[in-house]
Amino acid sequence: MTQLALFDLDHTLLPCDSDYEWGQFLARIGVVDSKYYAQQNERFYQDYKEGKLDIQEFLRFALKPLAEHSREQLKQWHDAFMQEVINGQLRQQALDLVKKHQDAGDLCCVITATNSFVTRPIVQAFGIEHLIATEPATLDNNPLANFTGEVRGEPSFREGKIIRLNDWLEKQNLNLDHLPCSYFYSDSMNDLPLLEKVSHPVATNPDDRLRQEATKRNWPILELFA
Repeated sequence: MTQLALFDLDHTLLPCDSDYEWGQFLARIGVVDSKYYAQQNERFYQDYKEGKLDIQEFLRFALKPLAEHSREQLKQWHDAFMQEVINGQLRQQALDLVKKHQDAGDLCCVITATNSFVTRPIVQAFGIEHLIATEPATLDNNPLANFTGEVRGEPSFREGKIIRLNDWLEKQNLNLDHLPCSYFYSDSMNDLPLLEKVSHPVATNPDDRLRQEATKRNWPILELFA
């Protein structure tokens, strides 16, 4: 029977936050006002780490630059972002973890709050086919059209990850409760709702709050980048 391996992305498979780094990259190349964007980026990042992020406010901020430029231009910038920032953050320990599950025949999927425009090429670099991410809306719901700056559907954040996961599993004719084994690797206390749902939660490079929770519950703690 199918076994499921779910991976958070930022600070779990990556030793950085791809959403934060994308914002920093846009500021460096002059696409956004560097001082304002850096301040806001830092504020939202701290809110996330402290478990008090207003996801809708953050997404309005994060998706705005996508709506202001063509898909062609955005792709050029993202290609440069991959080369300059992300490729150097693809660590062998994380690649080996993914490969271990792939070699076991597990169904592998990255589930992240970061939007799919930023994350899909990163997930592909890990050799993972499936991605559940926050989806930026496009004009007329055409997947190839320009972005609107809004969110399509439920953000993949906190309890929203469970909603999005269940929707995705239903399309695979699967049910989380009926799987013989399900893993979820995450660094963040924000992912506690989904960690509680799987049969094998793994606190991976955990933040202080998740480390305490994992210790209390006797969950395994994995340090990929130690």
